[in-house]
Amino acid sequence: MSRAVRLMFTGGGTGGHLFPAIATAEAICRRLPGSEILFVGTKRKMDKSSLKQYGYATCSINSRGLKGKNFLSMLQGVLVLPLSCFQAMYQILRFKPDLVVGVGGYVTGPVVAAARLLGRPTLIHEQNSIPGLANRKLSRLVSRICISLPGSERWFDRKKTVLTGNPVRQAILKLSEKNKELGAQPTLLVLGGSLGAHRINQLVSGVFAGCETSLAGVKVIHQTGEADLEEVKAVYREHKIDATVVAFFNDMASVYREADLLVSRAGATTLAELAVLGKPAILIPYPHAADNHQEQNAQYYVEGGGALMFVEKDLTVEILAEQITELLSNTSQLEEMAESMRKRAFPQAAERIVDECLRLMNYPFENGNRGRGNNV
Repeated sequence: MSRAVRLMFTGGGTGGHLFPAIATAEAICRRLPGSEILFVGTKRKMDKSSLKQYGYATCSINSRGLKGKNFLSMLQGVLVLPLSCFQAMYQILRFKPDLVVGVGGYVTGPVVAAARLLGRPTLIHEQNSIPGLANRKLSRLVSRICISLPGSERWFDRKKTVLTGNPVRQAILKLSEKNKELGAQPTLLVLGGSLGAHRINQLVSGVFAGCETSLAGVKVIHQTGEADLEEVKAVYREHKIDATVVAFFNDMASVYREADLLVSRAGATTLAELAVLGKPAILIPYPHAADNHQEQNAQYYVEGGGALMFVEKDLTVEILAEQITELLSNTSQLEEMAESMRKRAFPQAAERIVDECLRLMNYPFENGNRGRGNNV
């Protein structure tokens, strides 16, 4: 009979950090029923709302970011570190995890460091092509490093680095088993990240305001973020566009199901989901992402033929309108791009990370090396 385990996950700040952790937690609970999961995060609303719907136990510690901050903010972040580490040690001693898993974000640092000090095995997962500050520093301490994209290994010690891919939540994996055919009414899905993207909102709403004839009949599903919600709604309403406009989607599987083409930022977790689902995309990387990592994320899928990428400062409404019109009118090209995206997917990513977790816990495998990641 399989023995249940206790895993502590830490990270957050964006859905891009949390959702891979949720996918891994789902996988461990499927593999070893009865296992207990605790998420240690920040007090940010995004973290709490993302985790609440999944029913996992959560707690938070005081922690502040350091990278890209002004001097005063950096000083505050450094001064709070001793408290962060003390709170993290308390949570580890209270929960007694068999393993601590860090998924990025500044809260990861003190929790994983505390776990190391207390002698707990540790693993970090890096979603992006270029790792964040927390994972770069922690890579020297942890027992295992799991990466999502080929090439990221150059930042880490290769002896303990494994290419697993970026985990995708179960609801989206199930959706990937069903192929969608392009219907009479093609659907464009617009995603700007968890907070929306003002420039993408301007560009896409501008496309439909100026191309009423060439894009007639196209349905739009648009995630705007709170700030631009009413303005974008008004544009679509004025030009009689069939559009569903919301600030944020809680159920991504339902909107992915309808989409034939996406206009999107290039967050690592969104790209992993699009690849698993085989969704063609026009990618507009966030220009201010740390180390320009979104552009590097996108490049992997562009090189595979599943996506087009445009630098935000060079993109105009006219160029974007031309690309959307051309792709939505060319079924064969969309199908080719969809297949190219699938070839770059890692549908077993969560299982591979679970395998690495179990190895670190010296857990006996009943099924050999199922889902093993690739050493790099």
